[in-house]
Amino acid sequence: MGGKKHAEKKRAEPSVGPQTSMKDSQGARQPAPAAAGAARGGAKPQREARLESELTQLQAELEATRLKAEEELDKFLRAKAEVDNVRRRAEIDVANACKYGIERLATEMLAVCDSLELARTVDIEQENQIALAKMHEGLDLTLKLMDSVFKKFSLSVINPEHAKFDPERHQAVGMVESEQVPPGHVVQVVQKGYLLHDRLLRPAMVIVAKARGADKNGDSNP
Repeated sequence: MGGKKHAEKKRAEPSVGPQTSMKDSQGARQPAPAAAGAARGGAKPQREARLESELTQLQAELEATRLKAEEELDKFLRAKAEVDNVRRRAEIDVANACKYGIERLATEMLAVCDSLELARTVDIEQENQIALAKMHEGLDLTLKLMDSVFKKFSLSVINPEHAKFDPERHQAVGMVESEQVPPGHVVQVVQKGYLLHDRLLRPAMVIVAKARGADKNGDSNP
């Protein structure tokens, strides 16, 4: 009986081994949510700090870009003002060139005018041959002055007497038969022509020799 009572008593006692172990294990896992929250709480300030750093960097880049844009705008405005000044000066120079372009030529022509006026003062009726001689002398001097002015301004005379007819520089005002000049050549210069450098100012007016019987053959071109 003693053994039987001991066995019943042993069965009546609650088993605490496995249950206590499970409670202990659950109690040990309870702090895990708190640790995860602490980890998330620590990550948030780091993210905010990173965003703040990126924002500061973007603001610095934006400020640098703004300063660069202002610098480029200032350069553009300065360049535009300089171009406007150059354009205005060029317009003034062109206007002055058009207005006073012949100033040098006019100055040179004054001497020619003075010489012609001096020739007009000669009294032909009173002095006769002596007066005519003085007039011719004055005219020769005037022509020399004109030649000097022409040379200064690169004006050259076209005087193609007995030269081959050149339609680029000569203007035929008539045609005649000639024994001394070959056909297609200038017999007489009616009016001299002039060149400015290589530009034709005025063609020479000439009379051109033609072949005998050219009118009968219907060929009247020089």
